[in-house]
Amino acid sequence: MRIGILGTGMVGKAIGTKLVQLGHEVKMGSRTANNEKAAEWVKATGAHASQGTFSDAAAFGEMLFNCTSGMASLDALRSAGEKNLNGKVLVDVSNALDFSKGMPPSLSVCNTDSLAEQIQRTFPNAKVVKALNTMNCNLMVNPSLVPGEHDVFLCGNDAGAKIKVKELLKSFGWKMPIDLGDLTGARGMEMILPLWLRLMGAYQSPNFNFNIVR
Repeated sequence: MRIGILGTGMVGKAIGTKLVQLGHEVKMGSRTANNEKAAEWVKATGAHASQGTFSDAAAFGEMLFNCTSGMASLDALRSAGEKNLNGKVLVDVSNALDFSKGMPPSLSVCNTDSLAEQIQRTFPNAKVVKALNTMNCNLMVNPSLVPGEHDVFLCGNDAGAKIKVKELLKSFGWKMPIDLGDLTGARGMEMILPLWLRLMGAYQSPNFNFNIVR
C-alpha cells in the first residue's frame, strides 16, 4: 500500500519505518520538500521511503497518518490540501498538547470536543480514525517492548475505515485493538495524556501501557 506520513518527528519516523519494513511504500511530508529530518529518514530507510511536502505525501498515500504536533495539525492538514484527503482513511495519532505555559502541558481541547473531531469537521470527506495516541512512539509499532497483555484503542465514524486501521494495527503486533465507537471516543483517548505524562514521570520511562482487565 502507498501511505503518506504527515510529520517528521519521532512518531512519524517510527511509524514510517515500520510501514516500510512491512512492505509498504511511504512518503513522509513536511512543510518543505527538502526537509533535513525527512531526508535523513529516507536515506536510512531505503528504496520504499521518499519525502515531499505535506501536499505531496497526502496525494501519494492511499492511507494517511497525521503525526504532526497537535497544535499545528489543522494547519498542516490544510497545507496537505482537502482534495488530497477526500475519501481517504486518515489515522490521527496527534495530541493537542499546549506547552505555552510550560510543563506539564495542558490540553487545548477536551471534554466536549477533541482534536480528531475538529479534523473531521474541517475535512468532512476524510475518514478520520483516532489511534495510537495513548503510548510512546516506539511501543506503537512494537508492542513487545512491554511484556504481557496491553491495549491499543481506536475510534471513528466510518466502519470500513476502522476495519482497515485494525488490520494495520494487527500487522504492527496488536492482537485485539479495542474499538471505542464513533469519533467522540477520541475525547477520552486524548484526555488520557495528562495521566500518561504523570505516569512517565513516576516511572521515569515511556515504556508502559494501559491494560484493560475485565
